[in-house]
Amino acid sequence: MKLRRTLLGLVAAAAALGSFATAATAQAAYKAEYRMSLVLGPGTPWGNGGKIWADLVKERTQGRINIKLYPGVSLIQGDQTREFSALRQGVIDMAVGSTINWSPQVKQLNLFSLPFLMPDYAAIDALTQGDVGKKIFQTLDKSGVVPLAWGENGYREVTNSKRPIKSPADLKGMKIRVVGSPIFSDMFSALGANPTQMSWADAQPALSSGAVDGQENPLFLFTVLKMHTVGQKFVTTWGYVADPLIFVVNKDIWNSWTPADQAIVRQAAVDAGQQELAQARKGLVEADKPVLKTIADMGVTVTSLSAAERDAFVKATRPVYDKWKVTVGADLVAAAERAVAARKK
Repeated sequence: MKLRRTLLGLVAAAAALGSFATAATAQAAYKAEYRMSLVLGPGTPWGNGGKIWADLVKERTQGRINIKLYPGVSLIQGDQTREFSALRQGVIDMAVGSTINWSPQVKQLNLFSLPFLMPDYAAIDALTQGDVGKKIFQTLDKSGVVPLAWGENGYREVTNSKRPIKSPADLKGMKIRVVGSPIFSDMFSALGANPTQMSWADAQPALSSGAVDGQENPLFLFTVLKMHTVGQKFVTTWGYVADPLIFVVNKDIWNSWTPADQAIVRQAAVDAGQQELAQARKGLVEADKPVLKTIADMGVTVTSLSAAERDAFVKATRPVYDKWKVTVGADLVAAAERAVAARKK
């Protein structure tokens, strides 16, 4: 019996040492610091979302996973269209990324840029929080990243230095800065404008000098960047597209973490995404929309379209919608249309 107890004790000690060695090996495989890419830094909802995620992960893993923020997509010299490729290649470990910026590499993400697909916030939620969102996450997972949660950069509204925009005719000949996704060039061309793709760093002096007449971006950026100081004296809220954000991790990095830490990182992303989304919508979901009042107080003319005025833009961009439906995938678009139609307003 004594020998048996001794043998059992040795077995238990060996098992404990094996568990310790496994844990030590896993811990040794962790990087001292992980690189998170962001387009916008803290001080914006987008950047705050990344910071909240990083802080929650560090706290909940007791410092095992430390994350450094790289705003301005500085890991790839500011070229946000290269972010997704850099994520897959391991140049970037983690990101809170834009569906627009990643859409050239993942064609299904162009869904959110289909003109006037999402008429309100309930429609965005119906897509991201339902079966359509799950399908997109499955696509991203197959593309080499691990998607964890949704955030939001917001509806993109159009501003300019020339006149109030109430109809497609008001855009005719106007030079509008657009992001580097082809569907945006198609949309503004269909509306009679002259779209020009450029980085935001190039856009600001172009707007200030009058070389470019207008641009489209979420309204929180109008106030943060004080766009009225670069000639943007007219704002039209038309809600033509919205830009959901996605919290992701490089797949190799993800697989290097223990299942327990994976669960922590995932839940932290969900929690950070919910806080980021609330910040992105603040001032725009209230009945009096205080963000619009703030912009008007800057001496800017704010135009909100009537249903009939908006419908004119919907009709003018419908050929673009139909063209890009094929690229996105007819089945995915049909599922999205059903989800929007069935949403709870």
